[in-house]
Formats: sequence, C-alpha cells, structure tokens
Amino acid sequence: MRHLQLEFTMVAGTAILFLTTILLNEVLFTHLEFAPGINMIYLPAGVRLLSVLLFAEAGAIGLLLASWGICFFHMFPDDPLRSFIGGILSALAPYLAYRALLASGIGASLRGMSGQRLFCFALLFSVMSPAMHHVWFALTGGKDLWHGFVVMLIGDLAGTLIVLYGARLALNVFSPGPMARRR
Repeated sequence: MRHLQLEFTMVAGTAILFLTTILLNEVLFTHLEFAPGINMIYLPAGVRLLSVLLFAEAGAIGLLLASWGICFFHMFPDDPLRSFIGGILSALAPYLAYRALLASGIGASLRGMSGQRLFCFALLFSVMSPAMHHVWFALTGGKDLWHGFVVMLIGDLAGTLIVLYGARLALNVFSPGPMARRR
C-alpha cells in the first residue's frame, strides 16, 4: 500500500509541476511562441526530462496525464486525435531518452552526471522530441515542418538546459555530499 501511495504521489507531483511550468512558460515566453506548444524557450521540456529522470515510469505517467489534460482542454480542444497523440509523444520522448541513458551504462543520476554528459542527454532528448512530433505532423499533412522542427529543437534544448542545470545547481547548494558547495 505504501508503494502505491509513493507512486501516486510521484505521478501527481509530476503532473502538477508540468502543468505549473506550462503556465509559467506561457506567462514568461508567450512572445517567443512559433506555434502552439513550440517556443524558442520551452521550460516544460526540461520538466518532462527531469520528471522521468527522477521518477522513471511514474514520471512518464504523470506527464501523459497532464499532457492529455493540457492538449484536450487548452491547446487543441477541437482536434482530439492531435491531443491524444500529442500527449503520448510528450510523455514517450523523455521516457525513451531516459531508457537510452540507462542502456548506455552512464546511469540516470542527476548528481552523478558530468556537465558534458548532462548536456549530451539534454541534446538527445531535444532532438528526439521534435523529431517524434514532426514525424506525426508530416503524416498528418503538417506545413512548414523544417522551421517548426528547428524552433522546437532550440526551445526544448534551451528549456531543458535551464531546468536540468537549475536542478543540478539546487542539488549542489541544498544537499550535503561530495558535490555540495564547500564552506
């Protein structure tokens, strides 16, 4: 029972954090929007990757539920198929990047990754996510795919680096250990 409570907390926490970050991104970076969900700086991308890095499958489920909510009720309420697939892709891309990280043998610890490995992980995800979305857009007759892909890649990478390096900095400052700041 305790395990189920922990899993539920991780799913709910991920969903709440993701939805909050989407609202924050809309307030801060609306003027940088290329298309709905494609911004030059997209902090929710970083939260998506951080969530699966911290909570694995529970993070992916929280992202899926929150993505469906935001897609169905806010971004694409008149396009249920796009909302359904968009939610899946939004959760699947960071989870696949996380699984690739595990398969590489590097390990999935934010604290244990060097700055260079963290950047490479962020870059992998920031290519995978737009690629998966734009394959879907191409299959459904999307227009201006190249520009959208480039903007989404830049925005996802910028948002992911801000969130991951911010989380890593917070770990260094607020937790004891070998990487903590010396006094």
